[in-house]
Amino acid sequence: MSEEDLIKGCIKEDRASQVAFYKKFSSKMMAVCMRYAKDRMEAEDMLQDGFMKVFDNLSKFKNEGSLEGWVRRIMVNTAINKIRANRLKFDPIDEGHNQFEVDDFSAIDKLSEQDIILLIAKLPQGYRYVFNMYAIEGYSHKEIADSLGIEEASSRSQYAKAKKHLQLQIIQLENNTSK
Repeated sequence: MSEEDLIKGCIKEDRASQVAFYKKFSSKMMAVCMRYAKDRMEAEDMLQDGFMKVFDNLSKFKNEGSLEGWVRRIMVNTAINKIRANRLKFDPIDEGHNQFEVDDFSAIDKLSEQDIILLIAKLPQGYRYVFNMYAIEGYSHKEIADSLGIEEASSRSQYAKAKKHLQLQIIQLENNTSK
């Protein structure tokens, strides 16, 4: 079944089309939700809410860009709304946040994708959200600030702190595995 047929079926509320659509995108979108959620249960809630929004708005998809990208955007926005509803707390701005520079990232070459995902999942909540939105989803710091209701400088600071935190985790991993 083509994407166009799948979309048409979902718009007509055809159950088989909806199941096929869900199966096509659910695992990738669960990975997106897991990057923002504090645990699997919260990610599953985000996924469910996101797919409800997708099905409610599928008639608005205009074939401008990929369908997967459109679905991903809805999932990210759903996660952001959940974050806002939980009144996310960010660390205070550290004006010295630019001091974090990457010296040696050779250790990251030795990590698997799963290792990196686990390291990102261990980031403090505010760091994780900003890191995901900026480094993975491609949002600008202005867009992140607007979405999360924070200052643009806070977004930059949280991102810098997330990178430093990841750097330290990678170095620690490298030290543990080289012993």
